[in-house]
Amino acid sequence: MWVSVDFCLVPIGAGLSLSPYISACKSIIEKHCLDYELGPNGTAIEGNWEEVFQCIKDCHEEVHSLGTNRIYTTLKINTRIDKKQSFREKVPSVIAKGVNT
Repeated sequence: MWVSVDFCLVPIGAGLSLSPYISACKSIIEKHCLDYELGPNGTAIEGNWEEVFQCIKDCHEEVHSLGTNRIYTTLKINTRIDKKQSFREKVPSVIAKGVNT
């Protein structure tokens, strides 16, 4: 099943800068060859369900290996079975209909 997620991983007790952990997760997402887009408060990722959730697991394992004992993650999960629609198509679709973003 095709899935699109909004993924936000927060290492607890890691200090104020999260960029080293985000960078580590970005590398893992790229190794999984998943389409993604970094955002200011999370990352959009899409692909096959099993691959996306294996990637999220791998991100957790990597951030733990960097010395983080606790991680808090939020996910928004979107699946659609009538057609394959990329997250990159959603905003332009709204704009094309004349709705301001």
